[in-house]
Amino acid sequence: MKHRSVPVAAALVTITALLLTACGGGGDSLKANDKILGADTGETTASASPTPSDAVDRPKIALPDDLTDEFEDWKAGDAAKDIVLADVRQRIDATNYAITADNAELPVLSFYYSGAALADAKDWVRSIVKDGYSITGTNRYYNTKVEVFNSSSAGVVYCEDQGKAYAKDRETNKVYKTPVTSKSYVLYTTRVEKNKQGVWQTTKLASQRGRKSCTP
Repeated sequence: MKHRSVPVAAALVTITALLLTACGGGGDSLKANDKILGADTGETTASASPTPSDAVDRPKIALPDDLTDEFEDWKAGDAAKDIVLADVRQRIDATNYAITADNAELPVLSFYYSGAALADAKDWVRSIVKDGYSITGTNRYYNTKVEVFNSSSAGVVYCEDQGKAYAKDRETNKVYKTPVTSKSYVLYTTRVEKNKQGVWQTTKLASQRGRKSCTP
């Protein structure tokens, strides 16, 4: 890789895009007919049948020593909802793992994503790697809310604090630290669907920066 000098302003733009997609894998909007958490559909929420987490042969995720994903109060206190949250957590780790591993084709992505969300995730990983960056520091995820629509679909909303996460030059290992602002806090709204293996895969994802519900 040919080394390039990256101005601080450019690094700020890069980290904004990098971190936003590191946790979700693309898409800033969802179609009106996509049912996600928060949509007023008038339907009755159904309970999903919990699937033991150790019943599925899951691919390995290994984040590097300089990157930490912190999940604060990442439980709903309901068995079915906690299973959904567990797979969303794995999906977040999987995306960050793919970025740091410089590999958009890792099986872990197709394990926790499907459909358009999978294609978006792979595209984002490729674009970040192509620009010569990785991710370092700490991402904090919090304020979760889960709604189980039926036995095979659910919606999850959560926040991310990117104030201590930074872009890193892959060649030089230079870390681009940027100021913490309201834009450092992101609200994610996702739709997940349970596949035949019993894994809750992310199929849709939307994000908004600077939402008051996520800022301190």
